[in-house]
Amino acid sequence: MIKKYFLKLNYKTFKNIFFFISIFYFIYCLIFNKEDISFAIEEKIYDYHIFLSFLFCILSIIFNGLAWKNIIIWFGQNSKINNLVSFYIKTNSLKYVPLGVWHFVERFTFLKEITNEKLAFYVNLIEPYFMLSASLLLTSFGVIYNPLYLLCLLPSIFLHRNLIYIIIFKLQSFKDKSISIFKTNYTKNQFDQKIKIKSAFPFKILIIEVLFILFKFIGFIFCFYIFNDLSNLDYLFIFTIFCLSWSIGLIIPAAPGGIGVFEGCFIFLMGDYYFQSSLIMSLIIFRFISSSADLLLSAPFFIKKVFKKRN
Repeated sequence: MIKKYFLKLNYKTFKNIFFFISIFYFIYCLIFNKEDISFAIEEKIYDYHIFLSFLFCILSIIFNGLAWKNIIIWFGQNSKINNLVSFYIKTNSLKYVPLGVWHFVERFTFLKEITNEKLAFYVNLIEPYFMLSASLLLTSFGVIYNPLYLLCLLPSIFLHRNLIYIIIFKLQSFKDKSISIFKTNYTKNQFDQKIKIKSAFPFKILIIEVLFILFKFIGFIFCFYIFNDLSNLDYLFIFTIFCLSWSIGLIIPAAPGGIGVFEGCFIFLMGDYYFQSSLIMSLIIFRFISSSADLLLSAPFFIKKVFKKRN
């Protein structure tokens, strides 16, 4: 019991320390490069890049919603349930609200009403792991730079029907705020009784999550074009570091949407391949665009909430 407590404490402590180190490192880079940072965009072609970045960020969110819907279907639910994708998209920006759990709460409540409590719990518990698996799967393409990147294939293996409860059990054991807020905990027998997984491996879901990451990266690379020399871009290297940094930002959820963690990791892992000032400007523009895409698509949900409260 004491050992378990310290394991949880160590994870939370590590998460918070890593978050603050990432934030301080990003701020340090920002201050160190302040004289070289300028967001003055003169050429009209860059407006086109910003538009395309925004468009691909919106499309990535749609793919994310499709993946969530297909997780529900893979867990044995009827595929004819309406509004799953739209509800996911509308609640996506709630991850920016303090504590970073309210998007899970809304989705759990919504699914519980139309399915059952256990399925609602498991879908929301495992969904980030699908994103992580897809992102690390793409990170493994960096094996040409370092053979250790092959280890990034491992999370995808545990998506197999016979192994997935190992991940679910581990996620439950962490009992982080995003899980304990549901005030529920289920055994493997309860999982097997309520969840009727339809296929041995969720290839379709993984492909959709891969498309989500790819479109997110394309949105980023258009921002990268604005501040970097196009003739000197190692796309595979940038892609590998992007996916790895995004994965770390997902694992360390101390900040809403991984703000600060993704940026700090990206700058650190890129090393001296590109000017830090250009990396910082690209990351800030991308963060603004991707967050704006989330907020724009979520606007109908918030407006509806406001009107409901007034009435």
